[in-house]
Amino acid sequence: MAEASPLPVRIWAHGDLPAAARLAAAAGFTRVRSLYLLRRSLREPVPEPRLPEGITLRAFVPGRDEDDWLAVNAAAFADHPEQGTWTRAELEHREAQPWFDPAGFFLAVREGRLAGFHWTKVHGRDEAPGAGGRGAPAGGPPGADGRIGEVYVLGVHPGEQGTGLGRALTLAGLAYLRGREIPEVMLYADGENTAAIRLYESLGFVHTATDVMYEHAAGQP
Repeated sequence: MAEASPLPVRIWAHGDLPAAARLAAAAGFTRVRSLYLLRRSLREPVPEPRLPEGITLRAFVPGRDEDDWLAVNAAAFADHPEQGTWTRAELEHREAQPWFDPAGFFLAVREGRLAGFHWTKVHGRDEAPGAGGRGAPAGGPPGADGRIGEVYVLGVHPGEQGTGLGRALTLAGLAYLRGREIPEVMLYADGENTAAIRLYESLGFVHTATDVMYEHAAGQP
């Protein structure tokens, strides 16, 4: 008899559906994570971001900012199962994609040191939105004109949390997307990250769908 794999088996279910939960339970899987899809219209003006004192914003510079960004990303997402482990190769792979736009990749700087960031993305007419590079399943369809913006990755250094920087960075990115005449923006947030969800909902985002991860303790023999 073959030995069971020591690694957990994880699967995503599109939609938080009772039938999927029953099927997962019958197969020995346990719910371990939920991912919320939130959306917001960009047809109305976006509030002006209010940066914390001493913070300035600038665009990401390819070839110069990678290492600093990776360090802050790792600190901001130290407990995240995928985002906090990005490597330079993974970052440069995304920089090489046709959708990459450094003008929409905002860095917050305090005294020359990176304090946070908001990386936006625009999905085209023929591209389905992904989940922020976090290893999660795809979400719903784009906006009516075939384009939708995304809060691709937003992070704040732990030392800057509680200063309002996350809100300001979010608004700066939304204003940028609206300036490109993108009609709608979406994002993914872990269902357990209640602070982030409260922030996004306070900025007009609405929870529209939930994807669920189930885990089996070990592979089947």
